[in-house]
Amino acid sequence: MAALLALMATPLAAQEATLGLRQAAQDMLKLFRPSVTGAYMAGQQALKDLRTDEAARYFSDAAQADWDNPVLVERAFVALATDGQIGKASSTARRMLELDPANELAELVVAAEALKERRYGAAARQLAKISQDSFSGITAGILRAWALVGDNRADDAQALMKELGANGLDEFLVFHRALMAEAAGDTELAIELAGRAFEAEPYVARMAEVYARMLANAGRFDEAEDVLNAFESEGLTHPIIDIVREAVDAKRRPGLFAANVQVGAAEMFHGIGVALSRDGSSDLALVFLRLGVYLDPGADVISLALGQLLDQAGQHEAANQIYDAIPANSPMKPTAVVRIAQNLDSMGDRAEAIRRLRNIIATRPDDLDAVSALGDLLRYDEDYLGAAEAYTKALEITGGESPPDWRFYYVRGIAYERAKQWPDAETDFLKALELNPDQPQVLNYLGYSWIDQDMHLERALEMIETAVAAQPQDGYIVDSLGWAFYKLDRVDEAVETLERAVMLLPNDPEINDHLGDAYWKAGRKLEARFQWNIARSVDETGNVAERVGPKLAEGLTPATETK
Repeated sequence: MAALLALMATPLAAQEATLGLRQAAQDMLKLFRPSVTGAYMAGQQALKDLRTDEAARYFSDAAQADWDNPVLVERAFVALATDGQIGKASSTARRMLELDPANELAELVVAAEALKERRYGAAARQLAKISQDSFSGITAGILRAWALVGDNRADDAQALMKELGANGLDEFLVFHRALMAEAAGDTELAIELAGRAFEAEPYVARMAEVYARMLANAGRFDEAEDVLNAFESEGLTHPIIDIVREAVDAKRRPGLFAANVQVGAAEMFHGIGVALSRDGSSDLALVFLRLGVYLDPGADVISLALGQLLDQAGQHEAANQIYDAIPANSPMKPTAVVRIAQNLDSMGDRAEAIRRLRNIIATRPDDLDAVSALGDLLRYDEDYLGAAEAYTKALEITGGESPPDWRFYYVRGIAYERAKQWPDAETDFLKALELNPDQPQVLNYLGYSWIDQDMHLERALEMIETAVAAQPQDGYIVDSLGWAFYKLDRVDEAVETLERAVMLLPNDPEINDHLGDAYWKAGRKLEARFQWNIARSVDETGNVAERVGPKLAEGLTPATETK
């Protein structure tokens, strides 16, 4: 996957040169009629925000008004694809190829439609036109291999995948080769390749699921159980693993993963779409994930990835429509329902979100996602003891001794600290560090808390320095280091460090207040008052403003100093 991502080094900008005709778009705006220009600009903003329905509408209107303009037609088919209107996107992509035969993304969309319709030979011929020396070329090569499998040319498909792997992508491609072998009925080769993929990435749920599924389908239940145990030994869980586990424990064959070409090709679009989203190419990632759902409408894992991408863009209503559409009997439905509740909170209805999460837990008390989400929302709602109770339940579910459990001890520690139950909080922070010794957020929170209470100052300083080394651009952690220097009366270092924290987070009232205190102690009283004024002006809750008021009037005294 790392080699594939290297082909996507610059998020969308680098791919535009390969995938589309966007260079000179702004220069061409002067050729558009005013109404077309307005639609184009509105579409650009909508697509940037991932308001895909609006983007599709605006760009389609613009393209229909000027069907010979390659910029408008290219934007239209991309927007239609991001909105999941693959039939219309394919039709518009054909027009794009008439205007620009080299547009590789258009080729992919048209070929995906052919694959969906089982026109495998047509898809293979379409994709053979694309060079294999680019990101889109690699993608086209994998899709072409799936078309060859569908055309009963499995050996040719494997040969093509080996050719693609010669470019340094073999580790990424071996998983898809395993799925192709499975779809072609070559069980022995499929298991061998899936084993290699699992060995390379043993803690990726999809790798563990596919390998265990193949072994169990071959009656090798003990080996399948070993694979699942290796995944779960790290404290990892996933609904798809639970499904395979249930079958393996019952000595029942769980069934093929790549039952047909469409499912396998959909997984390719899924994997690359997720990689693109992590790389910052949101609109292109959305196209790939939509193509995955188009090819395999029952792939609820892909739907969840699609919803998550929309969530990250703040399009919570659109994401919830996707989550709502996941069938009630799907193993992914509980996750979808929890995300719907979290989105309700993001849209301003925390009370309804908490109510729904409580309802979920009432019917599924061991739903870790729901319990964890409830704890977080109660903490945000300042019901700290209620949050601590939820996190305690989460630890009961997990056992509390696996490395990933550090997070529950950490957030429960925060809840206890906010509820002024410091001994319990300190115990939880120390347990979190026992499970994850170098976790910077825990090091920072515990170190800062000790400093704030004038406890263990030297040890706290060391912990915060470790946290800063791990995350030097985190303004809150840098602020903690500066405040530690202040508490230790290392004023010059405090000023220098807190100035850096303010540069990283210029509108944080707490950090500006800290810098004001440091300036005063350094004898820079005008600058101190200036900084306190900033702290007061940017404070939205009023807590810091109340604290700095006396400082502005009297200066820093034992009675006004920040504690």
